[in-house]
Amino acid sequence: MYKLILVDDEEDVREGLLGLIDWESIGYQVMDTAENGKEAAESVDKFFPDVVVTDIQMPFMNGLQLSEWIRCHYPATKIIILTGYDEFEYAQKAIRLGIDEYILKPFSAGELVEVLQKVKGQLDEEMAAKENVQLLTEHYQKNLPILQSLFLSSLMSRRLPASEIREKSLYYDLDLNGQNYLVSVICIDSITKASNAPFRSTKWSGSVSLRETHDTELQLFAVLNIAEEIVRREESSKAFIHHDEVVVLSIYEGSHVENVANRTFQLLEEVLYSVERYLKLTVTIGVGSVISDIGDIQSSYNEAQQALDYRLILGNNKVIWIEDVETRNWTKLSFGEMKEKEMIRCLKVGSDQELLDLLDDHFHALIDSQVSNQDFQVYLLEMLTAVIKASKDIRVDLDQLFGDNVTLLGQLSRFTLAEEAKSWFVGICMKLKNHITSNRQSSYNKLVVEAREYILANYSENDISITKVCNHLHISTGYFSNIFKKEMKMTFVSYLMGVRMDAALDLLRSSDMKAFEIAEAVGFTDPNYFSFCFRKNFGISPKEYRSGVRPQ
Repeated sequence: MYKLILVDDEEDVREGLLGLIDWESIGYQVMDTAENGKEAAESVDKFFPDVVVTDIQMPFMNGLQLSEWIRCHYPATKIIILTGYDEFEYAQKAIRLGIDEYILKPFSAGELVEVLQKVKGQLDEEMAAKENVQLLTEHYQKNLPILQSLFLSSLMSRRLPASEIREKSLYYDLDLNGQNYLVSVICIDSITKASNAPFRSTKWSGSVSLRETHDTELQLFAVLNIAEEIVRREESSKAFIHHDEVVVLSIYEGSHVENVANRTFQLLEEVLYSVERYLKLTVTIGVGSVISDIGDIQSSYNEAQQALDYRLILGNNKVIWIEDVETRNWTKLSFGEMKEKEMIRCLKVGSDQELLDLLDDHFHALIDSQVSNQDFQVYLLEMLTAVIKASKDIRVDLDQLFGDNVTLLGQLSRFTLAEEAKSWFVGICMKLKNHITSNRQSSYNKLVVEAREYILANYSENDISITKVCNHLHISTGYFSNIFKKEMKMTFVSYLMGVRMDAALDLLRSSDMKAFEIAEAVGFTDPNYFSFCFRKNFGISPKEYRSGVRPQ
C-alpha cells in the first residue's frame, strides 16, 4: 500500500475524490489532504508520502512551488499535477521540472484512477528492481572488501597504537587520515516489523527484498548499503558491519569538534529516515564522543554503545549522542568488565525490578560460592566501586548518597550476614537510581524552560527553527524534539505557532499597527499566510478580531 497526499484548494474536489475512488483497491492509502501548498509541505514532512496529487493554482504556495520543494527535499516522491486547460503552459513547465504525470481538468475519477495505476506500476517496477540479493552481495563485496571490514571491525574490539593503525591502514588501502574521529553504532530495533514489508526504493543501488525472511545478516547488509550511500559524502568516512550492528567511522580533516558532531548528526538523521522509508525497519543510532587520536577509536565506540542503552528511556528510532545524555570520564574498574557495565546500565536506565533482579543474582552467586568473609567483602567493595563510578558519571555527591562521616570500609566490615549487606547495598542502589531519575526529569524541565525562553525572545525572527534553537542550546535536534514533545505535550512547530498567535492577539488589542505590520512583527514574511493561520487558529480574521468579534 503506497502513501498518498491529496492537495486542492477546493473542498468539494477533495471530498469528491475521496468518496468516488476506492483507494485501497488500487493500492493507495490517503494519509492526508491539504488546501494549499504550505499545508501540503507540512504533511509531506510528517507522512513521507510515495505520491502527491496536487492542483496548480492555490494560495500561499502553488502546485509548481510545492513540486519544486518536494523535488528538493524528497526527490523519490511521485508527483501528479491537476491542471485546467488554460494552465497548460504551467503543466508543460511542471513536466520540465520532473513531474511524473499530469491530468487536464475537468477529469473523471476513472481518469485519475488510470494515472494512479500507471504511477503504481512505476513504483512496483522500481521496487522489484531492488529485489536481487545477488546484486546486494556483489555491491557489498566490491565496495567493502572483507579484509578492510575485518580490520575496521577489529578497531572496535581492541585498542591499537595510532602508529600501528596507520601502518595497517596503508596495507589494507584504507585512508584513515584525519584530525577528528567519531564512531556511531546503528542498531536494528526489530526484525518483525519487516516480516511482510518489501523494500521500496527508487534510489539505493543493490537493495533487496525482506518480504519472506528474518535473515539478520541480510537486514544488516541492507542497512549498510544505505549508510554507505549517505556517509560516503564525507570522503574518508567508513561504514561497516561489526557483530550484529552497522558502525560508522566519521573522519574529518581540519574541522572543529562542534562542526564534526553537527555534520555527523545530519548524515545519521538521513540514515534514520531512509532506513524506515526504504526498508520498513527502524534503527536506533548511538554516537560516541569526538576524538582527535585515532588510537582512541575504541573509546568512542564504547561510548556509542553506552548511548544505545538510553533507548530504554528515550525510545527507539532516533539518534542518541552520549554527550546529550551524560558527561563521561570513563576509567576501567577492577570489577569484572561485563558485570560492571550491566550494573551501571541498570542504575542509569534499567527498571527498578531489573536492578533488584541483578542484585539478587549477584548476592545469590556470592552465597552459593561459599567464599570467605574477606573475599565476600572484597567482592562487595568491587560492586560498590561500580556504584561510585556511576555516581561520579552523573555527579552525585557521595555524602548525599552514603551519609556524612561514614567510612565505607568500616561499613562493609561490620556486616556479619550476607542478607544485611544485601539490604544495605540494595538501599544504596535504589537511592542512587531514584536520584538519577529525578535529576534526569529536572534536566528535561530545565531544557524545555530554556527553549521556551529562547522562543519567546526570538519568535519575531522569520527564520527561527528547531535547528536554530538546538544550536543555541548545544544539543541535537532528535534529542530535543523528543524531550520537548514529551514535556509540552505538543510539537515545537505547534508551540511556536501558538506563541506567535498570542503575540498577534496582543498587538491587535494594544496597538494601531496594520495587519501586515503585525504579521512581520510576529515572524511571518507573508501577510496573507499570517491571516490564513490566524483564521485557522481562532476562526476569525485579524480585521474581525480588531472590530470586536471574539473567537468562539
